[in-house]
Amino acid sequence: MSTRPSLDIAVRAAAVLGEGPTWDAAARRLIWVDILSSRVHTYDPATGRRTTLATEQHVGAAKPRAGGGLVVNLRDGIGVYGADGGFAWLLREAVPGRRGNDAAVAPDGSLWAGTMRYDEATGGGTLSRVGADGSRTEFLPEVTVSNGIGWSPDGRLMYYIDTPTRRIDVFDVADGAGAAGAVGTDGPVVSGRRPFVEVEAGAGFPDGLCVDADGAVWVALWDGAAIRRYAPDGTLDRVVELPFPRPTACAFGGTDLRDLYLTSARVGLGAAAPPLAGSLLVIPGVGQGLAQPAFAG
Repeated sequence: MSTRPSLDIAVRAAAVLGEGPTWDAAARRLIWVDILSSRVHTYDPATGRRTTLATEQHVGAAKPRAGGGLVVNLRDGIGVYGADGGFAWLLREAVPGRRGNDAAVAPDGSLWAGTMRYDEATGGGTLSRVGADGSRTEFLPEVTVSNGIGWSPDGRLMYYIDTPTRRIDVFDVADGAGAAGAVGTDGPVVSGRRPFVEVEAGAGFPDGLCVDADGAVWVALWDGAAIRRYAPDGTLDRVVELPFPRPTACAFGGTDLRDLYLTSARVGLGAAAPPLAGSLLVIPGVGQGLAQPAFAG
């Protein structure tokens, strides 16, 4: 079950808090962020070309937009960059001591964006659905460290992580709106939260996740030096050991979506940080990923 597959260095870096790898199919590049350095990075595996965008605030996530450019989950809300690089706020809602964290684009093109407090105070974060027009519906009002979000291949399940719980939770997604406990009035009903898997003490904390074409969930284990794959029934079927203690997130990329990209962090490690901590790594041909939608706004 535990393996050490071929690990390649996509980008050798010293990211303080590397996060949020996302394959941009239109541009054929990987997008990832360094949250605490306020940087959005891109990497083209075909040419090796890299770019860096400095944001005006800490940036928890960056995702492609349907019309070009990026949507970003910043300290004080949701911003958008146009294809020409121009910036505008889509939704600004500053809360002292709080910042944006992980985010993901749902099958309907909406952005699900999490927040957390800098001091990681219990219940100080949120998970919200943001529509293309900037409308926000708060879905979970009292989370601590809002992290991984993903959907099953048929879109009928949504997975979610609030890291200190040590759980990956799962919700049902259904057509329609207005049901008790559902989010919004203009999108699918998301309800029925329940545990999918619980990561045992001593194995690290679940951070970012992605879902593959088989419906299995891959999750990065902060302070666990590993990526795990859980089958659709919650059975642990693969553990990939990593050369750094703090992997943060994973995503399938490449033109055939068969390569798994991994972000990592150096924050808090000090002089003990291994050489590759903060780098972007890739495991070639490890599985089959799913195409990810672009933000509709």
